[in-house]
Amino acid sequence: MTALEDSDMHTLGSELPAMFDGVKLAAVATVLYIIVRCLNLKSPTAPPEITYQDTALSHYLLKSCPLLTKEYIPPLLWGKSGHLQTALYGKMGRVNTPTPCGVRKFLPMQDGATATFDLFEALGDHSTGDDITMVICPGIGNHSEKNYIRTFVDHSQRQGYRCAVLNHLGALPNMELTSPRMFTYGCTWEFAAMVGYIKRAFPETLLVVVGFSLGGNLVCKFLGENQSNQDRVLCCVSVCQGYSALRAQETFLQWDQCRRLYNFVLADNLKKLILSHRNSLLSLSSSNIGDADLSRLYAATSLMQIDDSIMRKFHGYSSLKEYYEKESCVHYIHKVTVPLLLVNSSDDPLVHQSLLAIPRTLTEKMPNVIFALTQHGGHLGFFEGAVLFPQPLTWMDKVIVEYTDAICHWEKNRPVCQRSSHQDMNSCLQSTRVTLSG
Repeated sequence: MTALEDSDMHTLGSELPAMFDGVKLAAVATVLYIIVRCLNLKSPTAPPEITYQDTALSHYLLKSCPLLTKEYIPPLLWGKSGHLQTALYGKMGRVNTPTPCGVRKFLPMQDGATATFDLFEALGDHSTGDDITMVICPGIGNHSEKNYIRTFVDHSQRQGYRCAVLNHLGALPNMELTSPRMFTYGCTWEFAAMVGYIKRAFPETLLVVVGFSLGGNLVCKFLGENQSNQDRVLCCVSVCQGYSALRAQETFLQWDQCRRLYNFVLADNLKKLILSHRNSLLSLSSSNIGDADLSRLYAATSLMQIDDSIMRKFHGYSSLKEYYEKESCVHYIHKVTVPLLLVNSSDDPLVHQSLLAIPRTLTEKMPNVIFALTQHGGHLGFFEGAVLFPQPLTWMDKVIVEYTDAICHWEKNRPVCQRSSHQDMNSCLQSTRVTLSG
């Protein structure tokens, strides 16, 4: 080796450590950039965007519900990611989940199905002194034993509310079907049976209707189907619903916000739930489900394919479009005259932004509706916390009870002749739309 070559090798050898250090720094910078982007760390916190009409009730509610107007602060390191909020809700549900003690009720239906719900008595008196029952509808394939439901029920019990939680037909483990159908996107039969039982068992109680995700669609549809369904109902709260399945189906096939991946995961979970009841669905003589339908179910990779091969057939819908049209609350929600709080999150990966035009438009026509849109929260997440660890109660848990408390006191302080007459109340309200954003 010549002296010149030896010199070049020496120079290169001395430069290699510096080059490796540069590569390491570049790799670290890249990882940090990806983390900041994925975790959305630069996104500022803000109060929810509140859309409502300028009425005495709206002003009272916003004054009485500071959570609707003050800054919502998710955990700093991961709470600004709608994906992580959604994933953590899906995996762990809540922090330090309580175990409320309830009684399971069984309700035989006219078609042979057996509806079930769990009843949890209040752990104290309500601040108004009234008997008030929350009738709660969980999300898709969920029931009273889910962590987010247990946490919300425990919080509501401690504030003086009796709680009745519907167990979606076919959702409870080890509970066999007694008719050849399961829950669907908008079938209100079981929820109506639960509400009817509560009204008969507690003739003095007033009702607060609460729905989460799919449950939000179902309860809004239930109230709008028949005016009598709103008797003795103080208010309704819907959280993270999509309002129109027909409009949502196309967005669920898109890859933005990983929506197509969520579609696959939800479909897989629903598929497993249906297959756990395949013997009941096939053996009952009145079943509309056959071996060919189950074969298509095995190959399904999306909710739409499952809805088309199985779910729509429970009620004899001729097409997927008809199923989505008839079971979506968008055609019924405008008939709801009780105070209605609709809550969504901008970073919800399951609910496309285009669907939020529905509640915004509704507030332009309905003085009883308030639409709250948070910047962060994901799908049924809404965790709160300082840096890393979230609080046991979420913003969602607290805001529902806070809004409900305000409605209860508003109703309590109204003249007796006007109580529970929401049609008269709405006709007297002004119809100027106001948008409040942080």
